[in-house]
Amino acid sequence: MTTADTTWEAFAPSSGFDPAGWAAALAAGVSVTLLVWLAYRFVADTPPAGAQGRDQPPPAFRMTWWLIAAAAHYTAPTLSWRYRRVLDKRLISAGLDQALEPRHILAAQWLIAIAVAAVMALLHALTAGAPGVTGALVMAAAAGLGWTWPRLWLRDCIASRQRALLRALPFMLDMTTLCVEAGLNLSGALQQAVRKGPPGPLRDELQRVLGDIRTGVPRAQALRDFATRVNAPAVTALVGTLVQADTLGMNLAQILRAQADQQRSDRFLRAERLAMEAPVKMLFPLIAFIFPCTFVVIAFPIGVKLLELSQ
Repeated sequence: MTTADTTWEAFAPSSGFDPAGWAAALAAGVSVTLLVWLAYRFVADTPPAGAQGRDQPPPAFRMTWWLIAAAAHYTAPTLSWRYRRVLDKRLISAGLDQALEPRHILAAQWLIAIAVAAVMALLHALTAGAPGVTGALVMAAAAGLGWTWPRLWLRDCIASRQRALLRALPFMLDMTTLCVEAGLNLSGALQQAVRKGPPGPLRDELQRVLGDIRTGVPRAQALRDFATRVNAPAVTALVGTLVQADTLGMNLAQILRAQADQQRSDRFLRAERLAMEAPVKMLFPLIAFIFPCTFVVIAFPIGVKLLELSQ
């Protein structure tokens, strides 16, 4: 044994130096550093929410915007042109085309699907150990539900926006009719209706129509674009009537008043239909929650009496 070996053996026990432990700690430190660097590179080029003149995204997207924008950068190549067109139309109908892009919806689908599958895998590992075939099927089903959730949310946004727009349409038509009867043309009447009307999606769309007209778009084309964006049968019929009347030089006041009465009647019919659907929608909660509690309240005294008689 040499003098150096003797010195090493004397130094190692006294200082507690472990070469294997130090190597493992060094490898762990390097791994953590690489992970932090990769995470930084992943989100370094993420634009802030509302950048480049775009509107602010919805709150759920705004809170996780850095993650969604970074994931959208890497998942955008998987977005087909057909799916992009579908998402473009739905974003326009939901009024979110100035805040979100199709790649952001796709990124949200990927992130939610992965997160839900990871949560289900963790729960299965804690309760049943290593995931088998059943665990894999549960994770696949959970990932599928997470994948479809952003599209369901987008569909609900479209339905809610159309309901709000149709609810405000008769009042806007009444104001436009009064302005036309006072001597204004259709563009001036729409401008007054936008200025005095209540805030909402209808006023935003009419502001967009007026902006298109000011930039040189023909009024008929701006109205048709408005009907395409909203994608509601009532608005499509209204725009077709207005374009035809404006082209033929017909009396707009009478047409607008008739359309306002028709929209008001349609809104009343929609309210009646919803009221008739309410008992059917209440049937499942009634059977699942209220009836069992009623049966327990009724059966408990009877059961107590039967027990007393049996004793």
